Amino acid sequence: MSYLEMKNITVKFPGVIALDRFSFDVKLGELHVLLGENGAGKSTLVKVLSGINTPVEGEIKIGNNTFRSLNPKQSRENKIAVIYQELSVIDSLSIAENMFSGRLPTKKVMGISVIDNDYMNREAEKYLSQIGVHRKPSTLVSELSISEKQEVEIAKALSADAKIVIMDEPTSSLSIDETENLFRIIRKLKEQNIAIIYISHKLQEIKQIGDRVTVMKDGRFVKTVNVADIETKDLVPLMIGREVKNSYLNENTTDFSKMPAIFEVKNLTRKDGTCKNISFQLHKGEILGFSGLIGAGRSECMEGIFGAKQITSGEVYFRGKRLQIKTPYDAMKQGIAFVTENRRETGFFPNFQIWKEIAVTTSLKKSSMGGFTGLVREKEERETAKKYVDKLQIKCTGPDQMTYTLSGGNQQKVIVSKWLAAESDVIIFDEPTKGIDVGAKSEIYDIMRHLADEGKAILMVSSELPELLSICDRILVFRDGSISAEFENKDATEQKLMMAAVDA
Repeated sequence: MSYLEMKNITVKFPGVIALDRFSFDVKLGELHVLLGENGAGKSTLVKVLSGINTPVEGEIKIGNNTFRSLNPKQSRENKIAVIYQELSVIDSLSIAENMFSGRLPTKKVMGISVIDNDYMNREAEKYLSQIGVHRKPSTLVSELSISEKQEVEIAKALSADAKIVIMDEPTSSLSIDETENLFRIIRKLKEQNIAIIYISHKLQEIKQIGDRVTVMKDGRFVKTVNVADIETKDLVPLMIGREVKNSYLNENTTDFSKMPAIFEVKNLTRKDGTCKNISFQLHKGEILGFSGLIGAGRSECMEGIFGAKQITSGEVYFRGKRLQIKTPYDAMKQGIAFVTENRRETGFFPNFQIWKEIAVTTSLKKSSMGGFTGLVREKEERETAKKYVDKLQIKCTGPDQMTYTLSGGNQQKVIVSKWLAAESDVIIFDEPTKGIDVGAKSEIYDIMRHLADEGKAILMVSSELPELLSICDRILVFRDGSISAEFENKDATEQKLMMAAVDA
């Protein structure tokens, strides 16, 4: 019997139907995967359950209670907890204070109410131990890793006696070992008869932990199936309405080693020691991938190349010319672009419209020249933005739409457009498909391959081994700040990449 039922839920925004008579249910002790492209309505559904969005139609049944809509207080009272992709912990507070924020226990001391820290720490320790976390409740959250912060959020849900826990892209920033630990905790939650709504774009996870999966598209219900009864590959057409390619490799089977090297790094070493004596070449038309565990030095190397972090030694060359890079501004002026891993925090300006976002790099390059060339030319910049909105097929209401309101995949396209408008010759993609759906991933891969075919130098960092194997012509593996192995695509396998990453 279902504990939560949503029937014919409709949510409308100006000019948009975000949810269109959508129905969905989840049982206690079940992990129900919610699957769909960015913009399919998953986030809207979560906000309905958390009391942020109000439906104009439909009903929500939780246990024996029926609602037309929920407010945040009713959501909490009905034991719903949401663990968002951008975690809501407060770094300056302790684990226990985070777990009981908004409901701190008090006691009377000489007639005055004070926070009962002893009780709070005891209770926090109890719930932490339930999920196998061995941290003192008094530990500041700022000292925790991303995965540990996520565990604090789960323990917080348990302490609030949650019956329904919603997890939004919970593994997007986790390593393989951290993901396995999260799955262990999830199995414990299911044993405690807690219902879990799980949102993820990583299809391989569904078979590992899912019981049922519901596919949604354009705010509508598509299908609910038992995970055991469907192959992962069969979910993709349900999500996007079309097949996607499995390979984005160069179709001409080019021997890149015989092509000229257009980009080269020699003996790059970062001041903080996170990467040491890194050397590699990139050939014309080639996509070069970087594999390895989180913290192995891949992103750290890219930051050094881009001038975002200080290096103690090393040289960078493009088409035989040595580049002088001390800051990201230097890198940008010399044709290097960096599509960063953290799209929301460092990828774009949250208060910029699409046209301003795409124009910002060209404006900076103009202003660096001095004189009247630094003036903003709005008409010209809008035309440039329109060109890239059309070229990259960015789904939006127009160039005046705010970038932050777009889906993850379309935000990523805006970021890429920004660097293309700046006429960048070298483009670093750091985890370019993080948090975006399989359809948008396919479009990003197509863009990357097209850029490589045009003669751009493409560097790609990814933690997803199938992704690297599907698009990269050659893959370098990082381990402990150094390159531990190099593979041509035809010789690479997931097992070989992983063994090189862990020194197996």
